[in-house]
Amino acid sequence: MRYDIDSVMLQTLLSAVTAAEDAVARLDERVLRSPVGEGFAERSHFFDAAGALWVAGELVHVEDLVLHDAHMDSRAPTHELTIAHSVLRARRRIWTGEPAWALGSSGLATLTATGGEGEGKVPDAKSVAVPLESDGEAEAEDEDRPLAAEMAEIDALLARSQKLLDIHTGKTPASETTAVTPTRRNEDPLGLLGDDEWDEEQRLAEWRSVQPLADSLPPVLGAIILFEAWERIEPLRRQHWLGGLLVASHLRARGKVASHLFSFYGGLKLVRHERRRARDRVTRLQAFLEAMHLGAVAGLKEIDRLSLARTQMELRFRGRRSNSSLPELADFILSRPMVSAAMIARHLRITPRGALNLVNEIGIREITGRGRYRAWGII
Repeated sequence: MRYDIDSVMLQTLLSAVTAAEDAVARLDERVLRSPVGEGFAERSHFFDAAGALWVAGELVHVEDLVLHDAHMDSRAPTHELTIAHSVLRARRRIWTGEPAWALGSSGLATLTATGGEGEGKVPDAKSVAVPLESDGEAEAEDEDRPLAAEMAEIDALLARSQKLLDIHTGKTPASETTAVTPTRRNEDPLGLLGDDEWDEEQRLAEWRSVQPLADSLPPVLGAIILFEAWERIEPLRRQHWLGGLLVASHLRARGKVASHLFSFYGGLKLVRHERRRARDRVTRLQAFLEAMHLGAVAGLKEIDRLSLARTQMELRFRGRRSNSSLPELADFILSRPMVSAAMIARHLRITPRGALNLVNEIGIREITGRGRYRAWGII
Protein backbone atom coordinates (compact mmCIF):
# COMPACT_ATOMS: atom_id res chain seq x y z
CA MET A 1 0.00 0.00 0.00
CA ARG A 2 1.32 3.42 -0.94
CA TYR A 3 1.19 6.35 1.47
CA ASP A 4 2.70 9.13 -0.64
CA ILE A 5 0.99 12.49 -1.26
CA ASP A 6 0.49 13.63 -4.83
CA SER A 7 0.05 17.24 -5.89
CA VAL A 8 -3.73 16.99 -6.31
CA MET A 9 -4.21 15.56 -2.82
CA LEU A 10 -1.83 18.12 -1.35
CA GLN A 11 -3.82 20.94 -2.93
CA THR A 12 -7.01 19.52 -1.42
CA LEU A 13 -5.47 19.27 2.04
CA LEU A 14 -3.65 22.59 1.94
CA SER A 15 -6.25 24.64 3.81
CA ALA A 16 -6.67 22.01 6.53
CA VAL A 17 -2.89 21.65 6.90
CA THR A 18 -2.49 25.41 7.24
CA ALA A 19 -5.21 25.66 9.90
CA ALA A 20 -3.77 22.77 11.90
CA GLU A 21 -0.18 24.07 11.65
CA ASP A 22 -1.25 27.51 12.83
CA ALA A 23 -3.33 26.22 15.77
CA VAL A 24 -0.64 23.80 16.95
CA ALA A 25 2.05 26.50 16.75
CA ARG A 26 -0.05 28.96 18.75
CA LEU A 27 -0.76 26.33 21.41
CA ASP A 28 2.93 25.46 21.72
CA GLU A 29 3.87 29.12 22.14
CA ARG A 30 1.15 29.69 24.76
CA VAL A 31 2.17 26.65 26.81
CA LEU A 32 5.85 27.57 26.58
CA ARG A 33 5.31 31.06 27.95
CA SER A 34 2.43 30.41 30.35
CA PRO A 35 3.03 30.05 34.11
CA VAL A 36 0.59 27.12 34.06
CA GLY A 37 2.40 25.35 31.21
CA GLU A 38 3.78 22.54 33.37
CA GLY A 39 0.39 21.88 34.92
CA PHE A 40 -1.23 21.86 31.49
CA ALA A 41 1.34 19.36 30.20
CA GLU A 42 0.67 17.00 33.11
CA ARG A 43 -3.12 17.31 32.87
CA SER A 44 -3.02 16.55 29.15
CA HIS A 45 -1.65 13.07 29.92
CA PHE A 46 -4.86 12.16 31.76
CA PHE A 47 -7.25 13.62 29.19
CA ASP A 48 -5.42 12.05 26.25
CA ALA A 49 -5.42 8.62 27.93
CA ALA A 50 -9.17 8.84 28.45
CA GLY A 51 -9.56 10.09 24.86
CA ALA A 52 -7.63 7.10 23.51
CA LEU A 53 -10.15 4.75 25.12
CA TRP A 54 -13.02 6.92 23.87
CA VAL A 55 -11.79 6.58 20.28
CA ALA A 56 -11.57 2.81 20.81
CA GLY A 57 -15.21 2.73 21.92
CA GLU A 58 -14.65 2.46 25.69
CA LEU A 59 -15.61 4.91 28.41
CA VAL A 60 -13.11 5.70 31.15
CA HIS A 61 -13.78 8.54 33.56
CA VAL A 62 -10.86 10.86 34.10
CA GLU A 63 -11.64 10.97 37.82
CA ASP A 64 -11.26 7.18 38.10
CA LEU A 65 -7.98 7.38 36.18
CA VAL A 66 -6.63 10.03 38.56
CA LEU A 67 -7.50 7.93 41.61
CA HIS A 68 -6.08 4.77 40.02
CA ASP A 69 -2.84 6.57 39.22
CA ALA A 70 -2.62 7.70 42.86
CA HIS A 71 -3.34 4.12 44.10
CA MET A 72 -6.55 5.35 45.73
CA ASP A 73 -9.19 3.44 43.75
CA SER A 74 -12.64 3.54 45.24
CA ARG A 75 -13.40 0.15 43.63
CA ALA A 76 -11.64 -2.63 41.74
CA PRO A 77 -10.21 -1.20 38.48
CA THR A 78 -11.88 -2.30 35.26
CA HIS A 79 -10.06 -3.70 32.26
CA GLU A 80 -10.58 -0.44 30.38
CA LEU A 81 -9.20 1.59 33.30
CA THR A 82 -6.09 -0.58 33.35
CA ILE A 83 -5.50 0.04 29.64
CA ALA A 84 -6.04 3.79 30.12
CA HIS A 85 -3.41 3.75 32.84
CA SER A 86 -1.03 2.01 30.43
CA VAL A 87 -1.62 4.86 27.97
CA LEU A 88 -0.94 7.35 30.76
CA ARG A 89 2.33 5.66 31.70
CA ALA A 90 3.40 5.44 28.06
CA ARG A 91 2.81 9.17 27.56
CA ARG A 92 4.88 9.97 30.63
CA ARG A 93 7.66 7.67 29.44
CA ILE A 94 7.71 9.35 26.02
CA TRP A 95 7.69 12.81 27.58
CA THR A 96 10.62 12.06 29.89
CA GLY A 97 12.70 10.63 27.04
CA GLU A 98 14.51 12.38 24.23
CA PRO A 99 12.27 13.99 21.57
CA ALA A 100 12.99 11.32 18.94
CA TRP A 101 13.34 8.41 21.38
CA ALA A 102 9.87 6.91 20.87
CA LEU A 103 10.27 6.72 17.08
CA GLY A 104 13.65 4.96 17.25
CA SER A 105 14.34 1.25 17.49
CA SER A 106 15.02 1.26 21.23
CA GLY A 107 12.00 3.41 21.98
CA LEU A 108 9.59 1.26 20.00
CA ALA A 109 11.07 -1.89 21.54
CA THR A 110 10.47 -0.49 25.01
CA LEU A 111 6.98 0.86 24.35
CA THR A 112 5.82 -2.30 22.57
CA ALA A 113 7.43 -4.52 25.23
CA THR A 114 9.36 -6.49 22.63
CA GLY A 115 12.65 -5.84 24.43
CA GLY A 116 15.99 -5.06 22.92
CA GLU A 117 19.67 -5.16 23.58
CA GLY A 118 20.43 -3.69 26.98
CA GLU A 119 16.75 -3.13 27.81
CA GLY A 120 14.39 -4.69 30.31
CA LYS A 121 11.63 -6.76 28.81
CA VAL A 122 8.14 -6.51 30.24
CA PRO A 123 6.12 -9.71 30.03
CA ASP A 124 2.69 -8.17 29.64
CA ALA A 125 2.07 -6.67 26.23
CA LYS A 126 -0.45 -4.23 27.68
CA SER A 127 2.01 -2.73 30.12
CA VAL A 128 4.74 -0.25 29.37
CA ALA A 129 8.38 -1.07 30.01
CA VAL A 130 10.26 1.06 32.51
CA PRO A 131 14.01 1.51 32.90
CA LEU A 132 15.78 -0.97 35.13
CA GLU A 133 17.08 0.38 38.44
CA SER A 134 19.88 -0.66 40.73
CA ASP A 135 19.11 -3.19 43.45
CA GLY A 136 19.49 -0.63 46.21
CA GLU A 137 17.06 1.81 44.60
CA ALA A 138 14.58 -0.96 43.82
CA GLU A 139 14.61 -2.21 47.41
CA ALA A 140 14.14 1.32 48.73
CA GLU A 141 11.18 1.85 46.43
CA ASP A 142 9.64 -1.51 47.34
CA GLU A 143 9.65 -0.54 51.02
CA ASP A 144 7.67 2.62 50.30
CA ARG A 145 5.40 1.14 47.64
CA PRO A 146 2.12 -0.41 48.86
CA LEU A 147 1.54 -4.11 48.07
CA ALA A 148 5.19 -4.55 47.09
CA ALA A 149 5.26 -8.25 47.98
CA GLU A 150 2.06 -8.99 46.06
CA MET A 151 3.35 -7.11 43.01
CA ALA A 152 6.60 -9.11 43.15
CA GLU A 153 4.60 -12.36 43.04
CA ILE A 154 2.64 -11.08 40.04
CA ASP A 155 5.88 -10.12 38.27
CA ALA A 156 7.25 -13.60 38.85
CA LEU A 157 4.07 -15.15 37.43
CA LEU A 158 4.25 -12.90 34.37
CA ALA A 159 7.89 -13.81 33.86
CA ARG A 160 7.02 -17.52 33.83
CA SER A 161 4.18 -16.86 31.40
CA GLN A 162 6.48 -14.91 29.09
CA LYS A 163 8.98 -17.76 29.19
CA LEU A 164 6.27 -20.12 28.00
CA LEU A 165 5.27 -17.73 25.21
CA ASP A 166 8.89 -17.37 24.07
CA ILE A 167 9.23 -21.12 23.80
CA HIS A 168 5.96 -21.38 21.89
CA THR A 169 6.94 -18.69 19.39
CA GLY A 170 10.46 -20.10 18.95
CA LYS A 171 12.33 -17.13 20.46
CA THR A 172 13.79 -19.40 23.15
CA PRO A 173 14.79 -22.98 22.27
CA ALA A 174 13.01 -25.58 24.35
CA SER A 175 16.38 -27.20 25.16
CA GLU A 176 17.37 -24.16 27.24
CA THR A 177 14.73 -24.78 29.89
CA THR A 178 13.02 -27.69 31.53
CA ALA A 179 10.67 -25.75 33.73
CA VAL A 180 7.89 -25.37 31.17
CA THR A 181 6.71 -27.27 28.13
CA PRO A 182 5.61 -25.41 24.99
CA THR A 183 2.03 -25.69 23.93
CA ARG A 184 1.59 -27.31 20.55
CA ARG A 185 -0.36 -25.66 17.80
CA ASN A 186 -3.05 -28.35 17.78
CA GLU A 187 -3.52 -27.78 21.51
CA ASP A 188 -4.24 -24.09 20.87
CA PRO A 189 -6.92 -24.14 18.14
CA LEU A 190 -8.03 -20.56 18.87
CA GLY A 191 -4.54 -19.14 18.43
CA LEU A 192 -4.57 -17.51 21.83
CA LEU A 193 -0.82 -17.86 22.31
CA GLY A 194 0.12 -16.57 18.88
CA ASP A 195 -1.13 -15.88 15.35
CA ASP A 196 1.11 -16.99 12.52
CA GLU A 197 -0.83 -14.79 10.07
CA TRP A 198 -0.39 -11.64 12.16
CA ASP A 199 3.29 -10.85 12.25
CA GLU A 200 3.57 -7.78 14.47
CA GLU A 201 7.29 -7.35 13.89
CA GLN A 202 6.84 -7.35 10.12
CA ARG A 203 3.91 -4.94 10.33
CA LEU A 204 5.86 -2.64 12.62
CA ALA A 205 8.77 -2.69 10.17
CA GLU A 206 6.34 -1.81 7.37
CA TRP A 207 5.04 1.14 9.39
CA ARG A 208 8.58 2.34 10.10
CA SER A 209 9.25 2.39 6.36
CA VAL A 210 6.76 5.28 6.13
CA GLN A 211 8.84 7.45 8.50
CA PRO A 212 11.26 8.78 5.82
CA LEU A 213 8.27 10.05 3.83
CA ALA A 214 6.77 11.67 6.94
CA ASP A 215 10.09 13.36 7.75
CA SER A 216 10.19 14.92 4.29
CA LEU A 217 6.76 16.55 4.72
CA PRO A 218 5.69 19.43 6.99
CA PRO A 219 5.43 18.22 10.62
CA VAL A 220 1.64 18.16 10.89
CA LEU A 221 1.15 16.53 7.49
CA GLY A 222 3.86 13.98 8.23
CA ALA A 223 2.22 13.19 11.58
CA ILE A 224 -1.15 12.35 10.05
CA ILE A 225 0.54 10.25 7.36
CA LEU A 226 2.12 8.21 10.14
CA PHE A 227 -1.21 7.90 11.94
CA GLU A 228 -3.09 6.87 8.79
CA ALA A 229 -0.43 4.24 8.08
CA TRP A 230 -0.74 3.00 11.65
CA GLU A 231 -4.51 2.70 11.28
CA ARG A 232 -4.25 0.81 8.00
CA ILE A 233 -1.34 -1.50 8.89
CA GLU A 234 -2.43 -2.12 12.51
CA PRO A 235 1.00 -3.22 13.74
CA LEU A 236 -0.07 -4.01 17.31
CA ARG A 237 -3.33 -5.64 18.24
CA ARG A 238 -3.18 -4.98 21.97
CA GLN A 239 -1.55 -1.56 21.79
CA HIS A 240 -3.38 0.02 18.92
CA TRP A 241 -3.61 3.21 20.98
CA LEU A 242 0.15 3.69 20.63
CA GLY A 243 -0.32 5.28 17.19
CA GLY A 244 -1.69 8.55 18.59
CA LEU A 245 1.20 8.80 21.05
CA LEU A 246 3.71 8.33 18.25
CA VAL A 247 1.99 11.15 16.37
CA ALA A 248 2.65 13.44 19.33
CA SER A 249 6.22 12.17 19.52
CA HIS A 250 6.72 12.98 15.81
CA LEU A 251 5.55 16.55 16.36
CA ARG A 252 7.94 16.88 19.27
CA ALA A 253 10.86 15.33 17.38
CA ARG A 254 10.33 17.74 14.48
CA GLY A 255 10.30 20.71 16.88
CA LYS A 256 6.70 21.63 16.14
CA VAL A 257 5.51 21.07 19.72
CA ALA A 258 8.35 21.39 22.22
CA SER A 259 6.52 22.58 25.34
CA HIS A 260 4.39 19.47 25.94
CA LEU A 261 3.27 16.19 24.43
CA PHE A 262 0.40 17.03 22.09
CA SER A 263 -2.97 15.48 22.98
CA PHE A 264 -3.97 14.01 19.62
CA TYR A 265 -6.72 11.74 20.95
CA GLY A 266 -8.27 14.68 22.77
CA GLY A 267 -9.06 16.22 19.39
CA LEU A 268 -9.72 12.97 17.53
CA LYS A 269 -12.64 12.07 19.77
CA LEU A 270 -14.36 15.30 18.66
CA VAL A 271 -14.40 14.10 15.04
CA ARG A 272 -17.26 11.90 13.86
CA HIS A 273 -16.55 8.19 13.58
CA GLU A 274 -17.79 8.10 9.97
CA ARG A 275 -15.08 10.56 8.92
CA ARG A 276 -12.32 8.90 10.93
CA ARG A 277 -13.12 5.53 9.36
CA ALA A 278 -14.13 6.72 5.89
CA ARG A 279 -13.18 4.63 2.85
CA ASP A 280 -11.89 7.69 1.01
CA ARG A 281 -8.32 8.46 1.99
CA VAL A 282 -8.65 12.22 1.54
CA THR A 283 -11.64 12.27 3.91
CA ARG A 284 -9.65 10.38 6.53
CA LEU A 285 -6.67 12.71 6.23
CA GLN A 286 -8.94 15.75 6.49
CA ALA A 287 -10.52 14.24 9.61
CA PHE A 288 -7.11 13.72 11.22
CA LEU A 289 -6.07 17.29 10.38
CA GLU A 290 -9.33 18.56 11.84
CA ALA A 291 -8.60 16.52 14.98
CA MET A 292 -5.27 18.29 15.35
CA HIS A 293 -6.92 21.66 14.89
CA LEU A 294 -9.70 20.89 17.38
CA GLY A 295 -7.20 19.49 19.89
CA ALA A 296 -5.10 22.65 19.69
CA VAL A 297 -8.14 24.92 20.04
CA ALA A 298 -9.30 22.94 23.07
CA GLY A 299 -5.81 23.25 24.52
CA LEU A 300 -5.88 27.03 24.13
CA LYS A 301 -9.20 27.19 25.97
CA GLU A 302 -7.77 24.98 28.72
CA ILE A 303 -4.78 27.29 29.10
CA ASP A 304 -7.15 30.24 29.52
CA ARG A 305 -9.13 28.42 32.22
CA LEU A 306 -6.02 27.36 34.11
CA SER A 307 -4.52 30.84 33.91
CA LEU A 308 -7.69 32.38 35.32
CA ALA A 309 -7.85 29.77 38.08
CA ARG A 310 -4.23 30.39 39.02
CA THR A 311 -4.82 34.15 39.19
CA GLN A 312 -7.76 33.61 41.53
CA MET A 313 -5.74 31.27 43.76
CA GLU A 314 -2.81 33.69 43.85
CA LEU A 315 -5.10 36.32 45.34
CA ARG A 316 -5.70 33.92 48.23
CA PHE A 317 -2.09 33.36 49.21
CA ARG A 318 -0.59 36.70 48.23
CA GLY A 319 1.22 38.20 51.19
CA ARG A 320 1.49 34.87 53.02
CA ARG A 321 4.70 33.74 54.69
CA SER A 322 7.45 32.35 52.47
CA ASN A 323 7.09 28.77 53.77
CA SER A 324 3.35 28.61 53.12
CA SER A 325 2.10 25.43 51.46
CA LEU A 326 -0.55 27.22 49.40
CA PRO A 327 1.66 27.93 46.33
CA GLU A 328 2.71 24.29 46.18
CA LEU A 329 -0.92 23.24 46.57
CA ALA A 330 -1.91 25.53 43.69
CA ASP A 331 0.68 23.92 41.41
CA PHE A 332 -0.55 20.46 42.40
CA ILE A 333 -4.18 21.37 41.71
CA LEU A 334 -3.23 22.69 38.27
CA SER A 335 -1.43 19.44 37.41
CA ARG A 336 -4.43 17.15 38.06
CA PRO A 337 -7.98 17.14 36.70
CA MET A 338 -9.14 16.60 40.30
CA VAL A 339 -7.60 16.21 43.75
CA SER A 340 -8.78 14.66 47.00
CA ALA A 341 -7.79 15.38 50.58
CA ALA A 342 -5.75 12.17 50.71
CA MET A 343 -3.89 13.08 47.52
CA ILE A 344 -3.10 16.56 48.85
CA ALA A 345 -1.98 15.15 52.20
CA ARG A 346 0.37 12.69 50.50
CA HIS A 347 1.82 15.25 48.08
CA LEU A 348 2.38 17.98 50.70
CA ARG A 349 3.21 15.49 53.48
CA ILE A 350 0.64 16.87 55.86
CA THR A 351 -2.35 15.45 57.69
CA PRO A 352 -5.75 15.04 55.98
CA ARG A 353 -7.17 17.64 58.36
CA GLY A 354 -4.45 20.06 57.34
CA ALA A 355 -5.20 19.32 53.67
CA LEU A 356 -8.86 20.23 54.20
CA ASN A 357 -7.85 23.47 55.87
CA LEU A 358 -5.60 24.39 52.93
CA VAL A 359 -8.37 23.60 50.44
CA ASN A 360 -10.75 25.89 52.31
CA GLU A 361 -8.16 28.65 52.27
CA ILE A 362 -7.29 28.41 48.58
CA GLY A 363 -10.95 28.43 47.55
CA ILE A 364 -11.33 25.85 44.74
CA ARG A 365 -14.62 24.27 43.77
CA GLU A 366 -15.80 20.97 45.21
CA ILE A 367 -16.94 18.77 42.30
CA THR A 368 -18.52 15.70 43.94
CA GLY A 369 -21.33 17.36 45.87
CA ARG A 370 -20.92 14.99 48.79
CA GLY A 371 -20.11 15.37 52.45
CA ARG A 372 -17.63 12.45 52.45
CA TYR A 373 -15.06 11.27 49.90
CA ARG A 374 -14.99 14.74 48.41
CA ALA A 375 -12.81 15.93 45.54
CA TRP A 376 -11.92 19.34 44.18
CA GLY A 377 -10.93 20.55 40.75
CA ILE A 378 -10.90 23.37 38.22
CA ILE A 379 -14.08 23.31 36.17
